[in-house]
Amino acid sequence: MSASLGVSTAIPNNERVHGRQIAFLAAFLLPVSKFLEAPSLLAKYAAGDLLLPALFHFLLQATVLFLLLLILSRSEIPLTVRLEQWLGKWIVIPYALFAAYFLYAAAIPLYDLEKFVYAIFFDTEPTFFSFLFFFFFSAFLCTKGLKGVGRIADICLFLFLIPFLALLVMSLWETEFSRLLPLFGSKFSDTVSAFTRTTPHFSDAVLLLPLLANTTVKKKDGIQIMSGYALGALFVCIVLAVFFGTYSSLAAREHYAFAKIAQYFPALSVIGRADLLFIYLLSITLLFYTCLPLLYTTDLLGRIFHTQRHAWLSAILSFLLFLLILFTNQYYNSIYRFITGAPFIFWLIADILPLFCFFVPKNLSVKPSQSPDAPTQPNPKSNALKKEKTRA
Repeated sequence: MSASLGVSTAIPNNERVHGRQIAFLAAFLLPVSKFLEAPSLLAKYAAGDLLLPALFHFLLQATVLFLLLLILSRSEIPLTVRLEQWLGKWIVIPYALFAAYFLYAAAIPLYDLEKFVYAIFFDTEPTFFSFLFFFFFSAFLCTKGLKGVGRIADICLFLFLIPFLALLVMSLWETEFSRLLPLFGSKFSDTVSAFTRTTPHFSDAVLLLPLLANTTVKKKDGIQIMSGYALGALFVCIVLAVFFGTYSSLAAREHYAFAKIAQYFPALSVIGRADLLFIYLLSITLLFYTCLPLLYTTDLLGRIFHTQRHAWLSAILSFLLFLLILFTNQYYNSIYRFITGAPFIFWLIADILPLFCFFVPKNLSVKPSQSPDAPTQPNPKSNALKKEKTRA
């Protein structure tokens, strides 16, 4: 896309994502990131009222998402096209800002995924390079463009829903929901503390922005996307309730909630850890989620440097991240405290900054060029001139 006078309002085929796919992303991909450390953190700070700060998070993110859909529905021209024409060469500023933010926001999921893989999938001490596979996978996935995210969303419908329901059914045997009572049993200051400290885990509406900005949002799409986000929020609340109903006062010490809630299913003592099969399937969804901000970063870097060679960009990015994880792994606790202790970064960039899209003009100020997908119409005058030259 170009910001010149010949700007086209058409979105390339490799960047088109349907509203249904964005809804699937909100329902079946975004929730899985909240099944690792968020439940134990909420239980630590809000105790039995851990659902309350989670609801506050979902209300905030749903409001941001609704306003974004409202803003984007004001025009039939995709937001990226309007932004690039409106800002011209200054478009690199928001692109660079969000690229840096997505890298920053990817830090906690990336560290958590590594810790989770080592804790759940290895019976013995893992080797130093056991997590190297992830970076090969992310380097490949980041070359697929935004359309690849749509395909991931379709796949996650099954990768998430089947293991989630299976683990949920297996966990109900030992769950006592009465442990969540009394409602509002914690101090409101504890609820606020839980809300603040878990902000990095719940600021996910912005992960839908790159997809929304490259499509035309209609009323039907908006309803589907909001319904998908509400369904994903329901999934998370169910896991939180089951998690605390299973572990109660011990919940703050139990990490990786979705890998722990089904381990007391009575039949497992006879057939073995069959729940691990469903944990493996759900972990694939977690793998896709962790790659999502990196894919967005690669796409934005490609726009900044005006290149379609995403393979080189993703390879360099994955290699640098590998070195980062390799040499900073021992400082995990300090990095984690630093990121969770600065929630204002997420509130400012993920929640407030996207709403400035309201000031982007609804329509292009110049006549858009013909879509590259449209057939070229013959010019009668040009044909007549060619015939006269041929006769001469």
